[in-house]
Amino acid sequence: MRTSCKYGGRVKVSLMGTRGVPALHGGFETAVEEIGRRLAARGYEVTVYCRNPGQQRTEYLGMTLVNAPALRHRMTETLSHTAVSTVHAIIKDRPDVVLLLNAGNAPLLRPLQLAGIPTAIHLDGLESKREKWRGVGARYYRWAERASVLWGDEVIADSQAIADHVKAEYGRESVVIRYGAEIITPGSDRIAEFSLDQQGYHLIVARFEPENHVLDAVSAYRLSAETRPLIVVGSAPYSHGYIDAVRAAAQDDPRIIFTGGIYDQQLLDQLYANARTYIHGHSVGGTNPSLLRAMGAGVPVLAYDVEFNREVTDSQAFFWATEPELTAIFDQSAGEGLDETFTEFTTNCLARIAAVYQWDAVTDEYEALIQGLAARPKRKTSHS
Repeated sequence: MRTSCKYGGRVKVSLMGTRGVPALHGGFETAVEEIGRRLAARGYEVTVYCRNPGQQRTEYLGMTLVNAPALRHRMTETLSHTAVSTVHAIIKDRPDVVLLLNAGNAPLLRPLQLAGIPTAIHLDGLESKREKWRGVGARYYRWAERASVLWGDEVIADSQAIADHVKAEYGRESVVIRYGAEIITPGSDRIAEFSLDQQGYHLIVARFEPENHVLDAVSAYRLSAETRPLIVVGSAPYSHGYIDAVRAAAQDDPRIIFTGGIYDQQLLDQLYANARTYIHGHSVGGTNPSLLRAMGAGVPVLAYDVEFNREVTDSQAFFWATEPELTAIFDQSAGEGLDETFTEFTTNCLARIAAVYQWDAVTDEYEALIQGLAARPKRKTSHS
């Protein structure tokens, strides 16, 4: 059986380092849900460590849930939760393999290693370059990235660009496993809740953080001749100053509509699928799930010009690096001059999602990784 392990019985896999499931918050959580439930359906014993206060459920889509506490502060929340999860995994759960997400959790690799539990760590973009971690936080993430590469039994990169960075910086090969996505046709009945028409608005979905360039996108749109409204979905728990700056940049322009975070999946899917364009300003991640969702929804993408976004879209998007460049694209979009190109990009991106970013194939790759880790006779303690 493919799900047997060297100790006999089914392979036990623990996924930790995220907010867990059900997936409500971001790409890591969506990946855990999609991969975890598929592994469970294939016969693996899957445990997901969650930090959802008040959650009572202990099982979800075939996965066992363990809800662990955390110190609620941006500098301690993830690591404190993962530390509790690690103790539980070592003492009680005893998995055959751990999938540890987020390089910031690197200090927990050593305890898992000493307990004889093979662990793969997933790097989440270039965390040290995120504005919220500047100063001490950035220094910590630079150390954690290096520690992840040195200590992890395997290092997972969600894009070739991240793998290239790891190879160039540390001389180590990564296992490249991308995220998955779906091609969706969710209908349009609910966009009326925001008084919107099909292809009658532009869309941003992002956390309000500097590296996501929401401020630049809002400023660029405000200066454009576009009359279709700009819908801005998102917020950030620790970025109040940046949120204020974004709202100030809108200057009470009635064309710019802030919705806050939207966690209604059906409504969000409809907002993606019926937009004229999706503006993607993320600049320090690898494969970004919001970008994949837009591509799978068939909406043309206006992406910030970095190697990650070019890789994911295969350059089938409009790219911008400055506010004037994005304003010019909005101005062109105000008429019909870009319609043919929009159609071409949409067709090519839908084909790319179908060929490259499918959850079943992603799970196949994780299954191969898990089987390889579970079969190892001994753990590696260092890497050159």
